[in-house]
Amino acid sequence: MSKPSSQGKRGGGLSRMLREHKARLYIIRRCVVMLLCHHD
Repeated sequence: MSKPSSQGKRGGGLSRMLREHKARLYIIRRCVVMLLCHHD
């Protein structure tokens, strides 16, 4: 399977960025919840 790097980079890069962004938001949210719980 030899696809043009530009084509593969476009689709895979976007999906990977979105996945990483979601993971980051999830982690931040967990940290915030933990902080709030500890504060209370």
